[in-house]
Amino acid sequence: MSAVEGWKSPLMQSYAASMVGRIIETEACVAEGAAYLARIEPRFAALLDQTGPLPLRRRKDGFEALLSAIVSQQVSVAAADAIWGRMKAARLTGPRKITWASEDDLRACGLSRQKIRYAKALAASGIDFDSLRDTPTDEVVTTLVEVPGIGRWTAEIYAMFSLGRADVFAPADLALQESARLLFDLPDRPKEKALRQMAEAWSPWRAVAARALWAYYRIAKEREGIR
Repeated sequence: MSAVEGWKSPLMQSYAASMVGRIIETEACVAEGAAYLARIEPRFAALLDQTGPLPLRRRKDGFEALLSAIVSQQVSVAAADAIWGRMKAARLTGPRKITWASEDDLRACGLSRQKIRYAKALAASGIDFDSLRDTPTDEVVTTLVEVPGIGRWTAEIYAMFSLGRADVFAPADLALQESARLLFDLPDRPKEKALRQMAEAWSPWRAVAARALWAYYRIAKEREGIR
């Protein structure tokens, strides 16, 4: 059964409706989502035969998680780790500390002027991170992207891994775009809008579909390289 045919099934629609608000908390949740995707889309079934079990990849939520995401923007993993390590050593990872820190203090940790502005904007945002755990995903994304320096991709990744939302996707991710091109034999990488529409067929487990596509991307890159 293809994804399109699956969406026409009343049983599948009923299942999707029952999944609203589902949180991925364990590897068993990921396995359930993978089984669903394999059932509705043969290409996912073939993909999962290659990848094996998909990772849980849960992360902590809260202010530090988003501050770390800002620190990691447009720098290598090694550079981001080094900057974050200096910030932790200086105890500059909480909202109050960031608010009261001088620009010189933050620059000494390795933050650029732009990232200092983003960090202070996040600290001043007043976001109630505890309440986000019970907030619908669309509202989570809307809340987060109002903060300078946090784009839709960052907000969707936060919802996916820090909040564990089962039915969120990040179609602006280039690896997901390339993996979808390879898996579905598309002539070109789908753009963000096209991939977002494409991913609707993988609801209510779009976050597991993302995990599967990332795993497939790694396999394809190791095997033949990515254009």
